[in-house]
Amino acid sequence: MARKGILNTNISPKGDAPQRQRLMPQGAVGALQSSLNRMQENAVQEIDTALIDNAGFEDRLGLDAVEQERLKESLKTYGQQVPVLLRPHPTSRGRFEIVYGRRRLAALRDLGLPVKAMVRQLDDHALVMAQGQENNTRTDLSFIEKASFAAQLQNAGYDRPTIAAALAIDLPMVSRMLKVGTAFEMDFLREIGRAPSIGRERWMMLVDLFADQAARGRAKIYMRRPEFTSLATDARFEAVLLAAQNKHRTTAPAPKAPARKAAIQSPDGAAIATVKATDKGLSLSVKTPGFDRWIEENASELMNEWFARWQSDQSTDQSE
Repeated sequence: MARKGILNTNISPKGDAPQRQRLMPQGAVGALQSSLNRMQENAVQEIDTALIDNAGFEDRLGLDAVEQERLKESLKTYGQQVPVLLRPHPTSRGRFEIVYGRRRLAALRDLGLPVKAMVRQLDDHALVMAQGQENNTRTDLSFIEKASFAAQLQNAGYDRPTIAAALAIDLPMVSRMLKVGTAFEMDFLREIGRAPSIGRERWMMLVDLFADQAARGRAKIYMRRPEFTSLATDARFEAVLLAAQNKHRTTAPAPKAPARKAAIQSPDGAAIATVKATDKGLSLSVKTPGFDRWIEENASELMNEWFARWQSDQSTDQSE
């Protein structure tokens, strides 16, 4: 009887069977689906770079060509070690949007290689937080890139506590960053570039200068010069600052006259000395021992002879 009682505990009455069949599979399926979702979000997939669009906000003011070439060489040699983060495109089925890892994506796109990525379901707020937190782990973002990122978040309607959380900074720092980030148009910042060596104080100096429309105009005129684009990003900032301060040359410096050289030879053609004349003066390099002493001893006679010839030339010019 005991054995029969044990067996009977595993057998539900006929009327209860449908209810148990409904509840248990639903709970199991839900747990399994949640587990599968977590596994999929942490799984690394290879995705065609042509299927990936930009998303979020611009956290880099251009890509440094030299650094990008180094990254491509590293990816070719060692492969992609760190995956990027994507989210499914909200409106285009089968496509994705980049959350972070733009440099790696651009390099792999140039190399014609697929990108290794994690794909997560993120709404716009979660995307901003993920992008901001990733930025905080990187030490190569410049001050103006962070300030510009903060300004973009504010323009998109995010409040200051959210911006502070996204950048892991306090509210006073948010205010300081926004004062700089909102003072310049994105096109202007893209032309300057990352300026990694330029800190907040120098950018604040430019903010104050740009309050004067004349200073702003001088800077923008200078940025149209052909030589501006050939400057490195830090040098571009410095050039714009000088233009705003009106410290650039208004005219090009007069070209320097080329140095003139002449050889003094003996009757047999041997080089005795070399004369070099520039705007700053004349130098005599003596190769034959004793010739320098002879010049010293006869300097007065040589000067008198030159002066007499010069006076004669002057008289001739006046008579003509």
